[in-house]
Amino acid sequence: MAGVIVTHPDFIAVSITSAVSSVASEKRFPSHITVRELKGKLEMITGASMDSMVIEIFNDQNNSLGKLSRDEAVLRDVLENGLRLHVTDTNAVSFNEGDVQKYEMSKEEYDAREDSVQAFKKRNKLGRFNPELQAKLAAFEEENKEKASKISVGDRCEVRTPNQPFRRGQVKYVGETNFKVGYWVGIEFDDPLGKHDGLVEGKRYFTCKPKYGAFIQPRYVEVGDFPPEALFSDDEI
Repeated sequence: MAGVIVTHPDFIAVSITSAVSSVASEKRFPSHITVRELKGKLEMITGASMDSMVIEIFNDQNNSLGKLSRDEAVLRDVLENGLRLHVTDTNAVSFNEGDVQKYEMSKEEYDAREDSVQAFKKRNKLGRFNPELQAKLAAFEEENKEKASKISVGDRCEVRTPNQPFRRGQVKYVGETNFKVGYWVGIEFDDPLGKHDGLVEGKRYFTCKPKYGAFIQPRYVEVGDFPPEALFSDDEI
């Protein structure tokens, strides 16, 4: 009579909850590791110390099946797929957030720190601490302001943004907006090449059909005699 060969899966899939978070996360662990090794991995996931960690096992009916108490036990001998492991830390200190006084750092204190993100940006001249970049942005803003002064609602226009095909339409809005600083031109395109219908972040700047509207920086907008173009020419089938 042939012997029976028992095989074990290489990994065991379980869900993890903890005293910190009741939201379950799905994880897979090698079936050959010990409970002690599992605790080391769960320490990284839950923050509970492996030396004071308690792991309780629950089935899919949320019934407790007991605790993983033997650190030397191998997972394939004590767990199976689909179980939930709830992790607690017996040495964890609980407190109410309302009992803790909130500390807020002043702007002066933050500016004086040398280990902050702001200090890093200053040292490396990044973002608003890059004089060349700020000068370029200021020049762009001045160009947009001047260009916007020469654009009026109702003008026909052609949009020429970098790395995109030209798009034609009609100017529906010119000026500053709430969603971003600077001057912007609201355009209703002749074709559904836009992003919205003139409503942006809850404020309506103009009205057009859905997906026909867009806001473009004035420096990319040329106004003039730009009649609507057909999507396909007479020479195409």
